[in-house]
Amino acid sequence: MREFSRRALLRSGALATASLALAGCAGQDKPGPSDAITVGSKGFAESWITGELYAQALRALGLQVTLKTNVGSSEIIDQALTSGQIDLYPEYTGVIVMSLAGREELLATGAETYQVAKEFEASRGVTLLEATPFENKNAIAVTKAFADEHGLKTIDDLRGIGDFVYSTYPDNVSGGQGYEAIVREYRLPNMKLKTLSIGLNYQAIERGEIQAADVFTTDPQLLRSDLVVLEDTLNLFGFQNVAPAIRSDVLERHGSEVSDVLNRISELLTLEAIQTMNAASAVNRLDPSQVAKMFLDANDLL
Repeated sequence: MREFSRRALLRSGALATASLALAGCAGQDKPGPSDAITVGSKGFAESWITGELYAQALRALGLQVTLKTNVGSSEIIDQALTSGQIDLYPEYTGVIVMSLAGREELLATGAETYQVAKEFEASRGVTLLEATPFENKNAIAVTKAFADEHGLKTIDDLRGIGDFVYSTYPDNVSGGQGYEAIVREYRLPNMKLKTLSIGLNYQAIERGEIQAADVFTTDPQLLRSDLVVLEDTLNLFGFQNVAPAIRSDVLERHGSEVSDVLNRISELLTLEAIQTMNAASAVNRLDPSQVAKMFLDANDLL
């Protein structure tokens, strides 16, 4: 398939560029022609990068691909998928289960979460392809010095160490994965709260203003900070692997060539890989399209 990809790319280079330009000028709210695929992404860097990975790899197969970024929230982009405005987008398995399927109970494993998400999507004409090894979910991080001082490896270990300050963003105080739920489920009355805007937690914990911070597991800051992510033994934060959600009729039209390349991308997206790409975009200010191209080139997918 890789040899085919290279030949297809060389043959169709100029023609594909012209076709994409025409696609960009055409009414973007209308579904594309039957041999084209429209990829969507949400409004943040990790989704932009993943959408670019899908779009560029599919173009390398010789397909006409339109990429629509910033489509909207999970509910809005899901509506775009099921109404045919887009054909494919990357979604988090836990989001599918909790936000789209409306299931509130905690599931025991990532595999179970994926299976429930896959069955829900199949019931309405969407195929959920293979999920990534990495997850992007909430977590609690402490400095390595603080972890060493108190022997911390899990969130449970925070119990009984004396008062300490934990910070999260204002919208994450209540709710099933917020501060109040953590205190209740892990029995941590010694965990005091300070709310900060998203992204300011890292500065606050490095300055010693707080001792524990709410983070996202794919934050690029985790690569360069001396922080330890504590294990969530109760699975309070659920499971959030990423999988391509593609309309089943589109997948049937294009066959295994499309599913094979998308599954290969999912297989390659480890936690280290996505953190590195997020860092390249957020820290080094590279465009998501550049980041995706570098990753695909390095893995012989272009």
